[in-house]
Amino acid sequence: MFSLRKILLVGLFCTCIGNITGQAQTNARPELPKKTRILFLLDMSGSMLAKWENRTRTEVAKNLLSKLVDSLQQYQNLELGLRVYGHLYARESNNCQDSKLEVPFAEGNEKQIITKLKGIIPKGNTPITYSLTQAANDFPTDKYARNVIIMITDGLESCGGDPCAASLALQKKRIFLRPFVIGIGADNQFETQFSCVGQYFNAADINAFNSILKQVVDIALSNTTVAVELKDDKGRPVETNVNLTLVNSLTNEPEYNYVHYLNQNGQPDNLNIDALMDYDLVINTVPPTALSRLDIKPGKHNVFSVQIPQGTLYLRQDGPSPYGQVQALVRKKNDSNLLLAQPFGSRQKYIASTYDIEILTLPRIYLDDVTIKAGMVNTITYPTPGILSLPTELQGFGSLYTLGTHGQQTWIYNLPEENSKINLPLQPGRYRLVYRSKFANGSKFTDVQDFTIRSAVTTTVKLFTK
Repeated sequence: MFSLRKILLVGLFCTCIGNITGQAQTNARPELPKKTRILFLLDMSGSMLAKWENRTRTEVAKNLLSKLVDSLQQYQNLELGLRVYGHLYARESNNCQDSKLEVPFAEGNEKQIITKLKGIIPKGNTPITYSLTQAANDFPTDKYARNVIIMITDGLESCGGDPCAASLALQKKRIFLRPFVIGIGADNQFETQFSCVGQYFNAADINAFNSILKQVVDIALSNTTVAVELKDDKGRPVETNVNLTLVNSLTNEPEYNYVHYLNQNGQPDNLNIDALMDYDLVINTVPPTALSRLDIKPGKHNVFSVQIPQGTLYLRQDGPSPYGQVQALVRKKNDSNLLLAQPFGSRQKYIASTYDIEILTLPRIYLDDVTIKAGMVNTITYPTPGILSLPTELQGFGSLYTLGTHGQQTWIYNLPEENSKINLPLQPGRYRLVYRSKFANGSKFTDVQDFTIRSAVTTTVKLFTK
């Protein structure tokens, strides 16, 4: 039978595992968001009454948008909304808040949107900035949803706002993803203004407009995958087991973290991502390797190849050290930035290159131009220290110095003022001790002694006590 102690231990173990599992589930980010919400932001300002081929721009926009909305009834986990601007007040009123959410988000509201489109008449201004900021309130609160705006317009901002700044600010707040902007009958000014608002499409004619509408919705709803080939110094895609981070280029926040994997055929797996963002790829090698602004084709399988030849630095430590846990500070050659504080007894992969290493012994050991080669292990150790023993208990002021080949001295350590009795591990070499008792009456009573430390040997130095 189980003892009470064993039962308690088993119960505690299960509770801990349960807590860890629960926390992991709570913090997990779903691989694909559960719902997509598309807000159609439609320009119905007075200029939409202009002729476009054999019809008005209004007729074309309402007709084609209605057909598109009707076709979207087949999709699961999709909600639509309709915001219209420039349709409530005449141009003469110069109303720059002429924008209204005509159909809120809901499931199965396609017919409601189609009916609403039929009764809208173009009238007034083009308050694009105001409409974008108001659109932020149209989306229900749902941190996992994909919020998409498809803006259809035939004119530039007419109310003095800055649509680029408004769009960027709302994207950074993660209110919506990068908008799609479709310019009807556009000139060159359109692309200049709207390319910073979102992904811009120029609908030069009615056929192009119809095609772009379908393309944009296809991009918003399609499945996009990415595979990353990590290549060695010979260009072979054999590197793996390193964390890949896809960073939002706009917000600089990590969107996806994956530990790279190669299957039994040596192929990287396919990663599902949301193609409505711009990404930087960070491969968390040491030092990190990055690709900026990945050229991701929505609805396609995208393959990116990155060369990350790695070698291994092995800091060997044979048995316990008098120093305790010794670390080495690793920096890229001629770079003052610290890459890693690697403990002795460990192995760590680095990008094949040349490094400077500082070993935190006493005194410190500096190794310059340490080469780490791809696929190879560079093993580093340090000499076994000796021990400096100061058996005398004194209060005073003292320092230790290393002595160079030509007698030059370099400070390395200050003795404790309250008690000079210590056993201090030091690297083999020549040293100098400079010490004056706290109670000595003058500098002339400074004690200066030179001594030598040998590996695994204790060297005793007695302090001058006058």
